[in-house]
This record gives sequence, structure tokens and C-alpha cells, in this order.
Amino acid sequence: MRLLMIGRLNGELITASKIAMSRGAAVTQADGIAQGLTVLRARGADLIMVDVGLAVRDLVGALEAERIRTPVVACGVSADAGAAVAAIRAGAREYIPLPPDPALIAAVLEAVAADRAAFVWRDPAMERVVKLAEQVARSEASVLITGESGTGKEVLARHVHQKSNRAAKPFVSVNCAAIPEALLESELFGHEKGAFTGAVARRIGRFEEANGGTLLLDEISEMDVRLQAKLLRALQERVIDRVGGTAPVKVDIRVLATSNRNLAEEVRKGTFREDLLYRLNVVALRLPPLRERPADILELAAHFARKYAEANGLPARPLGAEARALVLRNPWRGNVRELENTLHRAVLLAVGSEIGPEAILTPEGEALEARPAQDTAARAAQAAEAVTRGLVGRTVAQVECDLILDTLDHCLGNRTHAAKILGISIRTLRNKLNEYVAAGLEVADPGGVRTRAACG
Repeated sequence: MRLLMIGRLNGELITASKIAMSRGAAVTQADGIAQGLTVLRARGADLIMVDVGLAVRDLVGALEAERIRTPVVACGVSADAGAAVAAIRAGAREYIPLPPDPALIAAVLEAVAADRAAFVWRDPAMERVVKLAEQVARSEASVLITGESGTGKEVLARHVHQKSNRAAKPFVSVNCAAIPEALLESELFGHEKGAFTGAVARRIGRFEEANGGTLLLDEISEMDVRLQAKLLRALQERVIDRVGGTAPVKVDIRVLATSNRNLAEEVRKGTFREDLLYRLNVVALRLPPLRERPADILELAAHFARKYAEANGLPARPLGAEARALVLRNPWRGNVRELENTLHRAVLLAVGSEIGPEAILTPEGEALEARPAQDTAARAAQAAEAVTRGLVGRTVAQVECDLILDTLDHCLGNRTHAAKILGISIRTLRNKLNEYVAAGLEVADPGGVRTRAACG
């Protein structure tokens, strides 16, 4: 984690800096607000710790004006309660009294920077995804992570980064859906002074912030197709152009991307570039929705119950038998995010020695709606059995034929990507396709979609 300390390093601030470095933070120091802003524009940071004696309000205002979303923590002598209150009102997230307490600094580094999101799983469906993610983590390949909203795509992306050769370097995340289209280009590539109204100084973008590390393009399907062309060049050439700049800037990054949409379908609609999809989709990781990984539900529920009991200073309570049954029966359409919010609410509402069903409520305070059908595990087992029954009576060659052609469709006819997904050589794939063409089956050309009867 990158920590920027603004203030003269004397006495207590030196101690705070040493504690932060001992906790793994890379610390940069600036004497004042102006110098700190210069450092931020040139290098970026994950967290700012500022001396409460400086103009905290001016710093927060400058960050907002330049759309720099780095959290600010104020620090000062513990006796100066008025300054602490003023700093919080000015926009600081937290206040750390000096002399510094090592445990407090460690807690702030983790809570405010949020760079160590817990990754919890138990279900075999997730185990397969995680194993594949860890297998490719040390490569330089781009990874596309797909799945419904709330399944934990960014958490998996951070896990890939932490298992990669770039783990000691920055992990920078950009939510393409949360930034207005007109500002996203500047956010990604940076800008020069005067490039547009409000560009008061040169500022590096997220590509340069992530230099040497990993850049996550979260919900990339929301990016305008015109900006996708510039992104494609950056991924291919590993150079970027700042808005208003005159010279390209080299970057060394690994790119991960997430989407809750079917990007192949978006290509067909014309809202996503086919060549960009191929560039991103070297390795594809699909996160199953929570309803397809029932063994994760109770594991995550127990984790969130412990997490929010500790965060709110409440006694740790396990889920009672009825509460566990209710949690398992729920469809969790919002996936892990919905489950987390529900358990946070349950921790606050629970009474007694355990969390009962009366504490498992919707945001409106109503009882959680239980699904009348069998629980998730039974439904998943039934679905798996139905798929197996559908294969009975077919030869291995017929099943293999359907699998190969369906995978080729998914890759929009791209032989190289289809071979990687299937785990076979491109030569083997071409030989199979030649056999299918000779048998009169339609095989998709690159970018095309086939229409055919089932293999038989």
C-alpha cells in the first residue's frame, strides 16, 4: 500500500511513518499541501495521512476539484480535540492521535485503504475458479472476470494480483460505470495542465499509477465504444497518451477486467469492440452466482457475522439452526453483496446468545422471503442430474462436437481463444473443424455465428 504523509517529519510523525512501513506500507513524505498535491499528481497514493495543523479543508477541496479519490486521515496531538473535530468536519475519514499507537495505525491502514478484502470460499464450484485463477496469476496474461453483480469479481481480481509476480507493486482499480463518460479518459490516461477546464496541473492517470503493478478495469462493458479504441492501443502497445499531451508515455502493467454482461453479445450489438474482447479475454474466469455455490453461503455468513460484530463492538454470535436454514433457502439475487448486508443488519438486530431468524430481515425490516422450493443445494443437484440425463444415449464424439462448436461460438470464431479454453492445441482444433466441415456442419468464421443442427 502507498502512503503519503503530509507534514514535517519530526518526533511523532517519524514514529508513525516507521510503524506504517513496518506494516508493509511504502511511505512518501511531503512538507506541505502544495507539495503533497504535486506528489499525488505524479505518483498517486492509496492513503494520505496529514498533519492536523495544516489546512486539511484545502487539501480535501483540492482533491475533490481534481477528482482524486484518495482517502485522507488526519493526525495530531491527542490533547487537541478541537483540531480533530475540525479535521473530520473538513472531510478527513479518521483522526489518529499522536504519539501513535501501532495497533491503531495498522487498523486504519487496513480499514481506510481497504486493500485486503477477505476472500472466503468453500464450494467446489468456487474451488475450480480459484485454482484456475492461481494457476494463471503468475503469468502476464490479461484476465476477464465475469459474473452477476455482487459475486465478488473485484475480490477475485485482488486475489490474482496478490498471487502474481507484481504483488509488491500497486493494485489500481477503476470503476468504469461510476465515472462519467466525459471524465473517464482523463481518469485512465491522465491529463496535461490546461487540457480542459479544471485541469489546473499535470496529473497522471490510473495507467501510470499502476505502473509495474496491476490495473483493474471494473465493469468495462460500461465504457463508451469510442474510448475502447484508445484503450485497445494502450493494451497492445503499452503506451498511453495523456489528454492534451504531445508525447506517448510507456507503462508496464497487467490488465484485469470485469463485466456483469455477456461481452460476446455486446459485440454482436455493436456496443463493445471485438478486437478489445480478444485482447482482454486471454483467460476467462466466470464467477458462479451464490445460488450455484451453496457451500459458500454458510461460510460467508459466519465470516460476515464475525466481521461486523467486531466492527460494531458487539459480542460474536453464531447463526442459530433456524437462521442457517433460512439463509440457505434464500435465492440471494444480489449474491455476496446482498448476503453481506443482510448479515450486517442481523448482527445489529440480534439478541441473546445467537443470531435467530427474527434478525434476518430485508432492508425494509420485513422477514426474509424464503423460497418455497427445495433448498439451493438440492436444486443444484437436480440441475446437474438433468444435464447428465441429457447426455445419455449420445456418443462421446457427438458430445465433443457440440462442446467444440459451442466454445467456438462463444469465442466468435476465434480459433486461438477457443483452443485455449478447450485445453487443446490449435492444430488439434483445426483438424476437428475440418472433420466437421467435411461432414456438412456449419463452422463459425472469425467474428461470425453459425447456425446448425446438433452434432450427430
